[in-house]
Amino acid sequence: MASAQTPSAAQTGPRLGLRERKKIQTRQAIRRAAYRLFEQQGYDATPVDRIAEAADVSPSTVFRYFPTKEDIVLTDEYDPVLEAAIRARPAQEAPVEAFRQGILDSMRRVIDQDSTELRQRTRLMREVPALRARAAEGMTETTRMLRAVLAERTGRPADDIELRVVVTAVVAATNEAVMCWVEQGQADDLVEVTERTLDVLARGLTL
Repeated sequence: MASAQTPSAAQTGPRLGLRERKKIQTRQAIRRAAYRLFEQQGYDATPVDRIAEAADVSPSTVFRYFPTKEDIVLTDEYDPVLEAAIRARPAQEAPVEAFRQGILDSMRRVIDQDSTELRQRTRLMREVPALRARAAEGMTETTRMLRAVLAERTGRPADDIELRVVVTAVVAATNEAVMCWVEQGQADDLVEVTERTLDVLARGLTL
């Protein structure tokens, strides 16, 4: 996913300046207005100028923060949370297990902080073809980040074929868990669904 850090989900550091805090507030206001309108009248029926009006900003301001309407949904703060969670795992832990636990830990944190938005954005990514296609493209950034983290933990180069296979499999399995969760009405515990999905990889793809 395309990343845009905000204090709500990313690691917090030194207190941000007033200008940066205002930027974050504007970005969040645009996203909240967009999700509210998408819920009321549908994604395709909601033009950017209507989002701008609801957020009390100009259309040019919306485009300054989100180059396309799709980016309002697809830009998130999940990758920094995921990277931090994996790096926080014990150094002696097996690399694949560190990945597994890091994914589950970061997912719990995102759900705790942004549950409503997570539900909305994943539904939209499942239901809107344009978003689904762009989301698939955006996974490249996440995969690249995870390959770099795993390379550090294993001492292997980031383009090692076995490392690439592991990362690609984990990313695909996690995405499949989320899509299954959406298709089944988001009634189940997403962390539990993801854990069961990663179990399939852990036991060697047996049924």
